[in-house]
Amino acid sequence: MEFLPTFWFILVAVLWVGYLILDGFDLGVGMLMRGWARNESQRRVILNTIGPVWDGNEVWLVTAAGAMFAAFPLWYAALFAGLYIPLTITLLALILRAVSIEYRGKALTARTRDRWDRCMAGGSAVAAFSIGLMLAVSTTGLPLNANGDRMGGPFAWLSWEGVLGGLAVVGFSLAMGWAYLGLKTDGAPREAAHRHLTRWLPLYLLPMGAWGVVVVSRQNSLIPWVLLALALASALGALMAAGLRREGWTFIALGASLLAGAAGIFLAVFPVVLPSTIDPAFSLTAMNSSSSEYTLTFMAWVAVIMVPIILAYSAFVYWVFRQRLHETHIPESHVVTPV
Repeated sequence: MEFLPTFWFILVAVLWVGYLILDGFDLGVGMLMRGWARNESQRRVILNTIGPVWDGNEVWLVTAAGAMFAAFPLWYAALFAGLYIPLTITLLALILRAVSIEYRGKALTARTRDRWDRCMAGGSAVAAFSIGLMLAVSTTGLPLNANGDRMGGPFAWLSWEGVLGGLAVVGFSLAMGWAYLGLKTDGAPREAAHRHLTRWLPLYLLPMGAWGVVVVSRQNSLIPWVLLALALASALGALMAAGLRREGWTFIALGASLLAGAAGIFLAVFPVVLPSTIDPAFSLTAMNSSSSEYTLTFMAWVAVIMVPIILAYSAFVYWVFRQRLHETHIPESHVVTPV
């Protein structure tokens, strides 16, 4: 097994897991802007919990995609070309979500603000579903020919496995969103987080567990099953912590559950990075889709230096904005009178 392609496969997987955890709770909070919050005060509280960090969290998506492009150009080309429709939908949804966050505070009427809230909730849900669909397809396969080109029509990527992956990320994002609100707020959002997690956490995580079972069951290996068992144990730990109102441990346990489950999924398919549903011989692997050894070596040194710096800065930001928010902390909305 070649070291550098394996190293970069692990790093790309870590970047995607980091994105799903960090931007996952962003997307979950965005969906809850309409799914739970019933008045302007509640919406402003939960929006302010992600205000300092949401755009930084999305950098993980750019970094993960950039790492794929530089380290595995053939994987990047086949995946992004084969999934150009869901990829375009994802980008439009993320743009709509970002615009709604910036513009809802500039709305002149309650009706306009409500429309931006709907855009944020809808954009968050669509982005989570599309990202989950693309990740699921990358583990279950596309109809690729010997050249790595997708065969079939423009919707050849649409499969029940992809839909399951989309539902998995939506459910996980909602769970992480509630866990984050329980950790970052006081009052009504915190109480709602406690109720929802203790009642509905298994339902939120069920599609993610099903996705893991589908992928791992297609491989003849014991270690991925052990990792899925660890993911289940972490999910049960999150449920127990939620019942005990240990919000920090709930958030950590959910992240650990995703980490263990994703490790099981990626390990089950490795070294294949994009299976071909036409012929397994056409599948892309970490070895036949990677860049040159010189490129991977140079990038590895950059990653060894820069990744710890980025992690330290991200940790510092979360530490600075660690205090809980309450509705009493939010000032009254200002009224803008058009000239």
